Amino acid sequence: MMEFDREFPDDAACLEWLKNRIYPNGIRCPKCDKVTRHYRVVSRPSYSCQFCGHHVHPMRGTIFEDSATSLKLWFHAIFLMASTRCGISAKQLERELGVTYKCAWRMFNRIRSMLDETDGPKFRGEIEADESYYGGSERNKHKNKRDAHRNMGKTSVAGMVERGGRVSATVLTMPWKGNILAPIRQRVLPRTMIFTDEAHHFHDLRQMGFQHRRVNHTQGVYVDGDVHTNTLEGFWSLTKNGIRGVYHNVSAKYLQMYLNEYSFRYNRRKSLGKRNMFDAFTARIVKKA
Repeated sequence: MMEFDREFPDDAACLEWLKNRIYPNGIRCPKCDKVTRHYRVVSRPSYSCQFCGHHVHPMRGTIFEDSATSLKLWFHAIFLMASTRCGISAKQLERELGVTYKCAWRMFNRIRSMLDETDGPKFRGEIEADESYYGGSERNKHKNKRDAHRNMGKTSVAGMVERGGRVSATVLTMPWKGNILAPIRQRVLPRTMIFTDEAHHFHDLRQMGFQHRRVNHTQGVYVDGDVHTNTLEGFWSLTKNGIRGVYHNVSAKYLQMYLNEYSFRYNRRKSLGKRNMFDAFTARIVKKA
């Protein structure tokens, strides 16, 4: 925290960092049609061209646009989110920053919107694929409904993980076979080896051009040589325990954003240190056209 305060002591330092992040090669003035020197405008968060006076706003097009909240508080919120392993709740952020819950919730959603990695490189190597369900606890159901309707009312999520590599989790709008296979077709390279359980959803993987081996969980077999889905099961456990312990409950509407955050952390788990994760979060700040 002391290191963070030294680098980002006030809004001006945060804006200067953002300007250097957005314009690493200098600011190109559209009126002068060249890269020119820009000076900070004292009365507003912008920079002015030394020749024509054209204003450039680094916050425009980023998650900070149209926000009246201090830029230092935004960076502090990112720091707090990056410093935890299982996340931090909006109520805790409200207490830490001294803002309203509505403001903390809005900041959370905007920061999480940067963490989507669905457009990343396709998965390769050895892949584990599985489906999981997020929702109420089994012990809260009526006894005669716990087995027959175990996943009724829950949100279905399809996941895949590279052994020793990245993970991806996608909320499914409808838990049917075509919908479950769609993320695999989109994210995994053809002819890749995929390990799954015995669920019927995965029967068509070979016809789709993938190599496929499975382990039969219903028969009590969870590891057969190198065939298992334990890596992905560990990720499911991490996310569910995190949601249960930090957020207590997440609606289906926002579940994808939470999964994106957990996946983002998991994919950078080998980057030791809180500062490395903070740098990973801030590296996602981009300026949209």
